[in-house]
Amino acid sequence: MHMLISGSICYDHIMDFPDSFGNHILPDQIHILSVSFVVDTLKKNFGGTAGNIAYTMNLLGANPLPIGTIGNDAKAYVDHLKSHNIPTTYIKAIKNTSTATAHITTDKDDNQITAFFVGALAHAEEALFEEVTEPLSLAILSPNKKEATIQYAIACKQNNVPFVFDPGQQITTFTKEEILPLVQEAEYIIANDYEMKLIENKTSMTAEQMLKHCKAIIITLGSKGSTIMSREGNFSIQPCPATSIEDPTGAGDAYRAGFFTALTQGLDYQTCGQIGSVAATYAIEHHGTQKHTYTKEEFAQRYKDGFGDSCPLE
Repeated sequence: MHMLISGSICYDHIMDFPDSFGNHILPDQIHILSVSFVVDTLKKNFGGTAGNIAYTMNLLGANPLPIGTIGNDAKAYVDHLKSHNIPTTYIKAIKNTSTATAHITTDKDDNQITAFFVGALAHAEEALFEEVTEPLSLAILSPNKKEATIQYAIACKQNNVPFVFDPGQQITTFTKEEILPLVQEAEYIIANDYEMKLIENKTSMTAEQMLKHCKAIIITLGSKGSTIMSREGNFSIQPCPATSIEDPTGAGDAYRAGFFTALTQGLDYQTCGQIGSVAATYAIEHHGTQKHTYTKEEFAQRYKDGFGDSCPLE
């Protein structure tokens, strides 16, 4: 079985600011904000939520099917995915536009400021669910153009494919009327703690009320790990110790890849969260969201070192 991964496929321009943003932003002058951050590194990497999740899933031996849109400048990205045996069948090229691009500046406290050029992502709904022929165990609806997310959710319901609602920073684009069906029909909801508050505000529902509809809510907490709320109870997941913290960008995507790879193998929520934690740690130890690599044996050893148990991933 395959997992369909919808979301952005983009280039990341990642910059490191060797200071804290807070030292250069005056709260009482925010209405006339004019500030420039001099960065000491600039790297162009392959990124986007769909690409990042698919990349880590592939490392873990899963069968991801990324679906999304790219521009006329994405040959290198397509070649990169193919070199890792990640299918590109459902990645649609849009003529006369560039691939979506994120300009991400990270300060020394791991705070981020991002400017995002939408590019080909504006045509995301042109990558059609109906063209997918492989059997699907799950669909992850990661941050994308909202019309595409709604379209995929409807298609999942019609085809009896369980889906994960993962709106990320796109939460603000949804109206209450648009987001409510997604929350009520998703089998799983995943967000960081800030995003979860936004979902609650948008829907006028508490997480506990959402659990009447979905099986579990996964809340990522950055360096504090994650929390999984489910009908069976709540689970607290500790972060896997990192050898270094090079770049937090993409850690959440790697967590998702680990968590849902484990979930589709029937593992319990505690184990799924711990596998997600290990996957996220590998990501933050490297600059770029698709630069980490490991064998399944190395991953299993890292899991055992971090949590004291054998890794049950197949």
